[in-house]
Amino acid sequence: MIVEGELTPPGDKSISHRALLLASLATGSSRIRGLSPSNDVESTARILRQLGVRITAVASENHVTGVGIGGLNLPQSSLDCGNSGTTARLTAGVVSASAFQTTFTGDSSLSCRPMQRVAEPLRAMGADVTLENGKHLPMTVSGASLRGIEWSSGVASAQVKSAVLLAGIAGRVAVTFTEPQQSRDHTERMLAQMGVTVSNTRNRVLLEPSDTLQPLDLNVPGDPSAAAYLVALATLARQGRITVRRVCLNETRTGFFRVLARMGGKVRLLPECEEGGEPTGTIEALDAALTGVGIKSDEIPSLIDELPVIAVLAARASGVTTIAGAGELRVKESDRIFQVVSNLRRLGIDAQELPDGMRITGTDAPMAGRVITNGDHRIAMAFGVLALDTRNSIEIDDPDCVTVSYPNYWSDARSILK
Repeated sequence: MIVEGELTPPGDKSISHRALLLASLATGSSRIRGLSPSNDVESTARILRQLGVRITAVASENHVTGVGIGGLNLPQSSLDCGNSGTTARLTAGVVSASAFQTTFTGDSSLSCRPMQRVAEPLRAMGADVTLENGKHLPMTVSGASLRGIEWSSGVASAQVKSAVLLAGIAGRVAVTFTEPQQSRDHTERMLAQMGVTVSNTRNRVLLEPSDTLQPLDLNVPGDPSAAAYLVALATLARQGRITVRRVCLNETRTGFFRVLARMGGKVRLLPECEEGGEPTGTIEALDAALTGVGIKSDEIPSLIDELPVIAVLAARASGVTTIAGAGELRVKESDRIFQVVSNLRRLGIDAQELPDGMRITGTDAPMAGRVITNGDHRIAMAFGVLALDTRNSIEIDDPDCVTVSYPNYWSDARSILK
């Protein structure tokens, strides 16, 4: 397999969700260019329209007419979040101060994901939140006059943190949020760009009340999670050299590239400018021989979405790779620990499932078999790196599930195969 080329990945999914949500609460009209084209971000746009926000698209530019803090309307039906946990959890924070009741639903996968981690702090702030069986969607949020909160989270989760911060904005109250390790900080950066006083000291965030949000004029940088699959392709190639441009290089999102370099990967991050408070630049990657490493819990928040593709790279590394402290993978779109390990075994790889991670012994032998994705986009894309290698004979059972986050994944990946 020879890989060569230059690409710009789709707009970052996490930033895109937050841009739509915060622009909706702004006073005035926001312009957002380069939104992620994913199904997940479309879910956020759809339910914001149900809440009375005007979101229009002109080619690659979106215009959002903000309703201001407290300006959302009662939706006429439940809000279907599709497969998007970010949509459900963050929007729950947004509506928690509204004087109406909102019910969130989702697909079968999202309906199995834990929501009590968001419900608990929102209840502590004064909102009434009910969950199916006390844990899952459907979730009904009855808004209230909120009170400020000092919340210590048991998990490092940007979604939980952002839900509480957005509730603080919607309720015009102060928030202090502490987590075990720092999770991605896109919400804090964007709030600061919109005139809010917010400070972030590693794993502790302080938000001051605000009466208004300034509108956004934002170019969404490229998604580093999407870039990771392209970099993985180049790394495993017999001959590989790619350049990925306009990528978000926020350090809370670049753990994958740090681990890849530790494995022996030839990857360079070249910061160039800022886009909406986010460091943005170019990634260069070459083919490389990899060696197994240990990945510990303090690294997990910065690469949680990339762990499946790290596991795939580990299958081609010499020696053993061990991933620990990643129990959060079990409550993603699928149980990603089980899915990754079981699929590696189907392909003939020595892989073991751990309670909070996995142990993988690499090989250079050809691989063959059928990958069962369980509809999980990141499983499909990660194993797609191996499936695109002509030395292997691998079938992905549901290749179309990548539309959740990266609709053009297959065409982009094939465009750099020579």
